Amino acid sequence: MAAEQLFEVPILSDGASSKPTGTILCTSPAPLVYLLTFTCPPDNRLTTSFCHALNLALDIVEFSYPPGVLITTSGIAKFYSNGLDLEHAQTTPGFWENSLYKVFARLGTYPMPTIALLNGHAFAGGLMVSMYHDYRIFNPSKGFLCLNELEFGVPLSPAMSTVFKQKCRPDTYRSLVLEARRFPGKDALAAGIVDELGGLDEALKFIAQRKLTLMGKTGVYGTMKKEMFRESLAFIEGHQAEEKRIEAMKEKEKERVKQGKSRVQEWNSKSKAKL
Repeated sequence: MAAEQLFEVPILSDGASSKPTGTILCTSPAPLVYLLTFTCPPDNRLTTSFCHALNLALDIVEFSYPPGVLITTSGIAKFYSNGLDLEHAQTTPGFWENSLYKVFARLGTYPMPTIALLNGHAFAGGLMVSMYHDYRIFNPSKGFLCLNELEFGVPLSPAMSTVFKQKCRPDTYRSLVLEARRFPGKDALAAGIVDELGGLDEALKFIAQRKLTLMGKTGVYGTMKKEMFRESLAFIEGHQAEEKRIEAMKEKEKERVKQGKSRVQEWNSKSKAKL
């Protein structure tokens, strides 16, 4: 049976043009299952418009339909999401608090079960978005999951890092953050990053086996998640204070390096004087 199409939200250009650059299509492949498929070529980068469109789609599902299960996936075969457009993120005022962190918080407190159906690569911010879902189901034969910030020299903010600390084993967390390890399907399952391997059929079986469409009916599912993951949510809500703390830490590090170099220089001078 074909999935019922419910609505579509355009992803608008982040430039001067108001033309859509992509879409988020909501279908219902099974009763009380809402599938959001985002397609924003070439690789579903997390821009302001993408985040706003996703948040709007989440609102439409919550406030227009009965509670069930929400699945997100990509209409681009190779990528779930390749993460941030870093230049856009760093040059767009308010991007973190008004766009990306709102997606994190919205998914992290969503009042029904959420599943990230990872059809392909999920790198950096794309993997972070998937971690703010309740469950992850990953393509067994295509794609890698990776936090590759180490490779391009961008440190993780607390809101980005803490969700992995809360949801992953310590050895997995270390491999993700300090090794930028790329996890294929079987390795991601063994490491506990994902809950199942497969595609939409496996996701629907997963929902049926766990009776997930029933979980949001009492109205406390989102409240339960707020308590479970309050550390991650606190970092999102307190991101401005965290930014100040990080800036202060950077200044301390500069001073530490300065003093360290000075001590080494002094030691070298004394060593040469003894020769």
